[in-house]
Amino acid sequence: MFFHNINPVLFAFGPLEIKYYGLAYALGMLIGIELIKRVYNHNFKITPKELDTLLVYIIFGVIIGGRMGYICFYQPEKFLSLELFYIWKGGMSFHGGLGGVIAAIYLFAKKFKYNFLNITDHLSMVTPIGLFLGRIANFINGELFGRVTDRSWGVVFQYGGNIPRHPSQLYEAFFEGVVLFAVLNLLYFKTNISQYAGRLSGVFLLGYGVFRLLVENFREPDFQLGLLFGSLTMGQILSIPMILFGIILIKRATKFV
Repeated sequence: MFFHNINPVLFAFGPLEIKYYGLAYALGMLIGIELIKRVYNHNFKITPKELDTLLVYIIFGVIIGGRMGYICFYQPEKFLSLELFYIWKGGMSFHGGLGGVIAAIYLFAKKFKYNFLNITDHLSMVTPIGLFLGRIANFINGELFGRVTDRSWGVVFQYGGNIPRHPSQLYEAFFEGVVLFAVLNLLYFKTNISQYAGRLSGVFLLGYGVFRLLVENFREPDFQLGLLFGSLTMGQILSIPMILFGIILIKRATKFV
């Protein structure tokens, strides 16, 4: 059993604090863009300078979509209040952030006249890196912890009561980060999947949706929502459309011309 007492602040300069969570977001994006430039550049015609511009679009998409998604899905009563803009207080939704990024990519692709699915395919290759770092940061923060367990690897979190819980953040980091990254890389380098518009995006959506659906069984339901429809968490409900869209993209993918 592990007693969680990790300081979420990496270092501070007076009132300015650098937290692991913000650093995870920044590193995930920067590493992802660099990998696209250097490694995942097959059939990708966007220039390095335009990729940097795309990164700016993505940052705004993540922040706006992530925050709005969290309020809409988990605290809808605050949607019309100023707390919608209190990003520094925490509260971000992956599914909302995904929607924000998709909207940002669409605007970028339309403005610079690029294939939308070509961009999402390449970003899908590196998104698991950000997911991995983000879930590790969740663990460091002691948030989004798991359900009560009697397993030897249970963790006692400060805000989870004096009882051991599943470190579900680490489960998600492994499956949504490491395993999904490995699967996408195997397909990218060992098959011709990158020649079909939307297929890599479909695999990402399907893989993430399935892993999130499974790991949510070990994660403590959101206290303000509990279980919905008898046994489902909000995370599971939001992951089901991802799985369906992923299957559709895989089946309907067409070859790039």
